[in-house]
Amino acid sequence: MHKLALTLASLVLLGTAAVAAEPPAEYATKADARALLDKAVAAVKADKAKALEMFNDADGDFRDRDLYVFCANAADGVETAHPTAKGKQLRDIKDVNGFAFGEKILNTATEGTVSEIDYYWPRPGSETPAAKSTFYTKVGDQVCAVGYYK
Repeated sequence: MHKLALTLASLVLLGTAAVAAEPPAEYATKADARALLDKAVAAVKADKAKALEMFNDADGDFRDRDLYVFCANAADGVETAHPTAKGKQLRDIKDVNGFAFGEKILNTATEGTVSEIDYYWPRPGSETPAAKSTFYTKVGDQVCAVGYYK
C-alpha cells in the first residue's frame, strides 16, 4: 500500500510539473484582459502622452497575444490608441449584428468604474466573428478598453 501511495504521489508531482512547463496559451484570458486594462489606467494617470504612445507600439508592453489597449477621446470619440483604427471614430464601430458597442462604450464609461460589454468581433487574422467581451473605463479625458475572446 505504501508503494502505491508513493507512486500516486510521484504521478501527481510529475503532472503538476508538466502543467507548469506548458507554453503560454494561444489566447489571453478574462483575467489577463482586466490586468492589462488596470496597467493601462495606471499608465494614463502617470503620463497620458507617453501611455498613448506605448499603447500604439505594436511591439510594446501593452500587447499580449490577442490583447491590446484601445482608447478614444471622451469628448469627441476619436480613437487615440488602436492597432488599426487610430484616428477613427469609436462611435461608428459596430459588430457584425449591427450593435453599436463603440457608442455604448463612449456613452457609459465612468471614471473609477470598470464596465464590461459583449459583442462579436473577428479574432486577429480572421474574418469569422467570435464572441468577445471588453472591459472599459474613463481615465481623465480618455476612454480606454481591453477586450478578450470568450
